[in-house]
Amino acid sequence: MAGITTSANPPHEDEDIYHASAPGSRRRGREIALQGLYAHELSGDPIAQVLRSVLTFHAEDTLIVQFVQEMAEKTTTHCDELDAHIKKHVTNWDFNRIAIIDRIILRMAICEFLYFWDIPPKVSIDEAIEMSKLYSTEQSGRFVNGILDAVLLDLKKTQQLVKTGRGLQEGHGPENSETS
Repeated sequence: MAGITTSANPPHEDEDIYHASAPGSRRRGREIALQGLYAHELSGDPIAQVLRSVLTFHAEDTLIVQFVQEMAEKTTTHCDELDAHIKKHVTNWDFNRIAIIDRIILRMAICEFLYFWDIPPKVSIDEAIEMSKLYSTEQSGRFVNGILDAVLLDLKKTQQLVKTGRGLQEGHGPENSETS
């Protein structure tokens, strides 16, 4: 996956990995997790093996590596559940025809909704939209946004969304729901 370099220094002649965001950010972790999940999807190799390989190309701090591993493992572990949420909100479209990158980005964002209590849903949606614009098609941002908005609304209605902390939805009751 190629992106743009954020470094003022030009890449080395033999360097084929470009960073689309600053090292040390969760966005960077999401990008690396996306790379690992994409490689896993195509190869069918165990996610731990794929991550070891992908992470050899990245010099990230321990917190980012842990985030990458947690994101990739939870997304893989709960893949069927995450896909069910997507399928429920994709109308007149065959699930298998959704671009692989878009499917993975959707899975990751829904995984954040359900299994990362400290990440606000709005952040998950915004990050997913930005990644889809960067790594997929021009129309992917709108598609990803529409599906994630529908999934989020459904999770709130069924009280499956539990977010706590500053800037996050308090509790999980409908009286505390937000529409972002």
